[in-house]
Amino acid sequence: MARMDTSVQIAATAEVVFAFFVPQRMPYWYGAEMQACFEVQDGAADFAIARKVRITGTLGKREVSHTAVVTALEQARVFEWRFRDRYGVQGLERWELERMGEISATQSAPKTVVRMRSDYTMPGLLGKAMDWLVTRHAVERRNQNYLARLKRYAEHGEVE
Repeated sequence: MARMDTSVQIAATAEVVFAFFVPQRMPYWYGAEMQACFEVQDGAADFAIARKVRITGTLGKREVSHTAVVTALEQARVFEWRFRDRYGVQGLERWELERMGEISATQSAPKTVVRMRSDYTMPGLLGKAMDWLVTRHAVERRNQNYLARLKRYAEHGEVE
């Protein structure tokens, strides 16, 4: 199993940052390069524990998709899902939000640290070799890009 840990400090409250962890806003920063679309089970407007989420998009000329099940959700603190794709790749992604310091007269803006963890396994010997050579590096870069986009949106409120 591969594990990638990435973090970013965002100059915004945990509540503002967590506002981007909803099906309508998450595609702006998560999966933006593949123009991701999030479909929540039963057409629900929000994520909830045990609810399935289908994420689809296009990478190059290929349609990609995977299904995730929300396994942890605490407002402005934690969001986690387990996923599996059609190729047998399965794992977990978890985001933890930590408030940094208290708002005071000396601190101009509240800050939040977001930690993203990706745990996954790729099937077969070829999959494990590809992970060691290529995939883990791509996942690390991808996660850094995701958090950089989240930071930009949460700090400036801009949605493309």
